[in-house]
Amino acid sequence: MINRIFAPNFYRMNFLQEIERRRTFGIISHPDAGKTTLTEKLLLFGGAIQEAGAVKSNKIKKGATSDFMEIERQRGISVATSVLAFNYKDKKINILDTPGHKDFAEDTYRTLTAVDSVIVVIDVAKGVEEQTEKLVSVCRMRNIPIIVFINKLDREGKDAFDLMDEVEQKLGLQVTPLSFPIGMGYDFQGIYNIWEKNINLFSSDSRKNIEDVIQITDIQNPELEKIIGDKPANKLREELELIQEVYPEFDRERYLNGSLQPVFFGSALNNFGVRELLDGFIAIAPSPRAKESDTRLVEATETKLSGFVFKIHANMDPKHRDRLAFVKIVSGTFERNKPYMHVRLNKGLKFSSPNAFFAEKKEIVDISYPGDIVGLHDTGNFKIGDTLTEGEMMNFRGIPSFSPEHFRYINNADPMKAKQLEKGIDQLMDEGVAQLFTLEMNNRKVIGTVGALQYEVIQYRLEHEYGAKCSYENFPVHKACWVKPEDPKNEEFAEFKRIKQKFLAHDKYGQLVFLADSDFTIQMTQSKYPSVKLYFTSEIDN
Repeated sequence: MINRIFAPNFYRMNFLQEIERRRTFGIISHPDAGKTTLTEKLLLFGGAIQEAGAVKSNKIKKGATSDFMEIERQRGISVATSVLAFNYKDKKINILDTPGHKDFAEDTYRTLTAVDSVIVVIDVAKGVEEQTEKLVSVCRMRNIPIIVFINKLDREGKDAFDLMDEVEQKLGLQVTPLSFPIGMGYDFQGIYNIWEKNINLFSSDSRKNIEDVIQITDIQNPELEKIIGDKPANKLREELELIQEVYPEFDRERYLNGSLQPVFFGSALNNFGVRELLDGFIAIAPSPRAKESDTRLVEATETKLSGFVFKIHANMDPKHRDRLAFVKIVSGTFERNKPYMHVRLNKGLKFSSPNAFFAEKKEIVDISYPGDIVGLHDTGNFKIGDTLTEGEMMNFRGIPSFSPEHFRYINNADPMKAKQLEKGIDQLMDEGVAQLFTLEMNNRKVIGTVGALQYEVIQYRLEHEYGAKCSYENFPVHKACWVKPEDPKNEEFAEFKRIKQKFLAHDKYGQLVFLADSDFTIQMTQSKYPSVKLYFTSEIDN
């Protein structure tokens, strides 16, 4: 480690270079658009892995690198955000591969607080789908720079111009293509790289070898006709002319402030267009950005550490029952064995083995920089939204807990394993995979989730990671509303609590929650008890 006292200028230069080197981004999409496959191919290009996992293949029982949980391998879907880091062309790239399935959207929303940019993956045949619209709206709300990757060009799909129109209309984006397909589906022959002004044409063996490309730098070169034929060559020239007339020229400042979104085309499964995407990404994507706290804007280049917990994962390694808090470094450096302030607890903590990630593989790191994701072994000190600093009392906000849409009683199916069940529920709720409500009237436990599939995941993980079994009973609730009275001591609030007693519960953090059975009940309650405020999201108190 560099001695800061004897080499302050060198340390500062090195610190700024390390920040500039980093690119931390999330990959988001509707399920089955090819997000996890794209992640694999980015890792291949980065030399981080030697071969991609056959994500959907039944012949090869090998899961995608980012889908490390056993249930993900069995179901063929991502159910948790995974963190993957690798180096490419002297850039340190941190990918947060998020779940695409809508039942796990809350994990994705939280992850979007920890990224500096995103890549949105769209299926060429299906176009813009519902889950993509929701996730992009969150990105736009936060002005996160977006790159669009239109995937699966080797399959029959929509026209490239129609797709870009759809992206603009449904997602509210303004796009400009930085690469463009030569043909599509059965006629797909490769990619014209508008960003680098060259053509990559793929030979018949390109599915096997990612480097097997032919390059032509001049679009007017008559050699083009010899390689792809007269008709495709003329069509490509016409399309590139149309792009110049219709779409704005790429402007990096507009991309960084969220008002212009570059588009790349390709086929992740067959490595078409992935190199163009990765090279374009590292050239234009932002290095770590400033983040707003509850007291001020924190710049990445500040020398004092600040960071926040955006995810907690129990049992990364089921053999060791370890629980990790994922911390995004916002400013300064995170150093092993150095004391930091846990702001919510107002307590100093040291970490002897902070981890860097490569899916389920972890390695201890001595120093981490802004943009990096660090895994901290946790015995129960952390919850999602916690802030770490070098003493400054501030919190990074904006990590909400949404009202669940499904509610079920959880019952112990094996009385001999009551302790294991309690511990398992406690740890899984800390991860944010679901929310636990304890009814005031009889102390029964209710689990609320965004999607029904989460119940299956909880049941599976309780059995396989904690040795506990559970069963569920339906609980007819429409929405959870967090209760904030204007005056906890007034008569109106006392009457509200008395009348609604059967429907009141506390969440995991002790906050009062009203479990309403319909929208009508919510409206009537709000009009009858105007001083009792009901909220559908609960920003986790730090």
